Amino acid sequence: MKSKILVLMAGLLLSLNAFAISLQDAKAQGLVGEQTNGYLGVVVKSGEASALAKSVNAKRKAHYEKIARKNQISVNDVAKLAAEKAIAAAAKGHYIQTPQGKWVKK
Repeated sequence: MKSKILVLMAGLLLSLNAFAISLQDAKAQGLVGEQTNGYLGVVVKSGEASALAKSVNAKRKAHYEKIARKNQISVNDVAKLAAEKAIAAAAKGHYIQTPQGKWVKK
């Protein structure tokens, strides 16, 4: 009986990853968008969107820091340049943040 419960619990834990939303799906659904600071922002508050944004932003920050060190510039400068590129590259219908901080569909 114990082994059946353990197998069931392991299966449930592994299946949680299958329900995690991808970045592109979250953007297409309007849950997240590109901010002017180079990081992903949550447009529609949800635990899943917040977790995704936190994960993506941690990876972005690490990448920005690496680029900043390599080029001897500030992380903020790298993030601002990345924001410009990400906003320009955002697909039609995805949310982007205006300089005033409002979310708009591109």
